[in-house]
Amino acid sequence: MDWSSVQLRSLVELARRGTVTAAAQALGYTPGAVSQQLSALERAAGVPLLRKVGRRLELTDAGSALVRHAERMLEIEAEAVATLERSTTEIAGSLAIGIFATAAAEILPLALGRVEQRYPDLAVRSREMDVDEVYDAVASGAVDLALGIDYPDVPIRRNPNLRVVRLYRERFSLATPLATLEGVELIGIADTGSLGWILPPAKSHYGQAVRTVCRRFGVEPDVRHEVTDTAASLALVETGLGVTPVTDLMLRLRPSRLSIVRLAETFERHIVAIVRTSAERRPSVAALVSVLRELATDDTWLGEGPGS
Repeated sequence: MDWSSVQLRSLVELARRGTVTAAAQALGYTPGAVSQQLSALERAAGVPLLRKVGRRLELTDAGSALVRHAERMLEIEAEAVATLERSTTEIAGSLAIGIFATAAAEILPLALGRVEQRYPDLAVRSREMDVDEVYDAVASGAVDLALGIDYPDVPIRRNPNLRVVRLYRERFSLATPLATLEGVELIGIADTGSLGWILPPAKSHYGQAVRTVCRRFGVEPDVRHEVTDTAASLALVETGLGVTPVTDLMLRLRPSRLSIVRLAETFERHIVAIVRTSAERRPSVAALVSVLRELATDDTWLGEGPGS
């Protein structure tokens, strides 16, 4: 049958995410473009793959069956690309990388500069996305590689089709208004119960991690402001509206007049690279991961040093 990888990937993402809009966001397309791909796939298949239920699209039995085969076909295609790349000694071609905001500001420029010097025939295209979406974006094939964040206190659910490469480990401190904990250099999490917090929503991976750590020490954070953007959180701290956890890398997003108080307990995050297991042996992917590993060992890049 005459169908394309883009069409199959659109169907797989619709099955994973439930709506055309969500599938389009994961793939980096418009909803209209995804709808066109699904319509073309249905014509190529010759049987109904989708049905309308109210305002939503649902998979038919045939559509569900094709999703299972499509996932395998996309994996086989990725393996074929890796095999072809390994047949040459050149590091060339094109890679798509997914990045979150902090990585876009601090990591990507250095990485791309080094790639351009070392592998001039390798073109890297980047796409900023929510940090909680990068794992699915790699799994779907929307990007070849992504930078993400993992929290030991709330580890991401491991997908057997993905490899998570830890690049760097950094520890959280507490950013406070200048007068809130004046003279305090170290604080236990159990002693933060009276503070007002600025945190991301509880449904986010980061939000879950912070709340999990606090509850372990008997503290339910008094969340005064729910904010996802790190720079906005630091601005709120600076104006005296609460405290928020920070790492050295997060602090680089916005120069601010505030105090940094070390936490007595270990609360950390890992910056990771995510690749599909079928793609990790592609020379181009391996080259980019190698560059990221090198940068993670450079103290001027991330502060404390690499994770072990």
